[in-house]
Amino acid sequence: MSNYTSTSLELHLFFLRIMREHAFFLEAGFPCKEKKWIQTADWYRKEFEQLLREAVSISDGRIHKEVLESEELSTCFTVAAEKKTQQLSGVSIDSRITMAERSLRAGSDCEENPKIRQIVNQLNRKALKLLNGLISFKENLLRQINNCRVYNANYPLLVQHILREAKMYRELLQQIMRNGCMNKEKLCDIETFWNQIMMEHALFIRGLLDPCEEQLIETADDFAKEYKELLEMARKQECLAEDALRQKSLEETRKYQEFKTAGTEGILDCKISSVILPLLADHVLREANHYIRLLEHNAW
Repeated sequence: MSNYTSTSLELHLFFLRIMREHAFFLEAGFPCKEKKWIQTADWYRKEFEQLLREAVSISDGRIHKEVLESEELSTCFTVAAEKKTQQLSGVSIDSRITMAERSLRAGSDCEENPKIRQIVNQLNRKALKLLNGLISFKENLLRQINNCRVYNANYPLLVQHILREAKMYRELLQQIMRNGCMNKEKLCDIETFWNQIMMEHALFIRGLLDPCEEQLIETADDFAKEYKELLEMARKQECLAEDALRQKSLEETRKYQEFKTAGTEGILDCKISSVILPLLADHVLREANHYIRLLEHNAW
């Protein structure tokens, strides 16, 4: 299988969905008076949705089995979460993309198809251009929020969080476009990045749960502390890529995956009191699944 083609498509299948949802979460978080902000976020949501649709349409037989099996692209909850979130928000979400994605088949090693490589090149360029715009949008929004000039229901830290994810996507995409693959010399940076993301997920979950959910709040807080300790251990040892620390990260994220799975199911079944949209619960679960796959397969 072409390293360039498969690596590009696997990156897009994961991150284009994440970016579409970032735009959705921002769009849903603006008060109705902020029509310009809403329209811009909605435009990015639609553009990333279209790119995701394109990526799915050319991915059958061209991505690795472990990516499909990891449930990082979609989970058993994703379609239901999309439909319920659409119902609650009134914002359209095309679940047909998710259903098509779940029908994708893994491919075997084969000689690269020049036509597909050209299509992937075009997809990479379009994604990079769109990413640059979204990053600027998020940076501008964060400045306006921090200067108390605009309100959004998402935490300022969450806007920083999704900005960092967009920049990571851009960095990885640029590496592929330059070198044909991702830089495998930065394992510790990738682990540190995802441990930071996991810690912040726990902080957000803690803050978005209803105060009555005391046990879940306590558990989320415990996860935040565990990931904070992992980050501190990494700083002291200079690099998180050492085997012992990587194993600790993997063990912690597997436990966290179980917590997020139960949480997603509970929110979908309306058994957990919170202000967490079902799609946000599924979103953070997919990111945990992605990180576990990276840790298990050293898939950088």
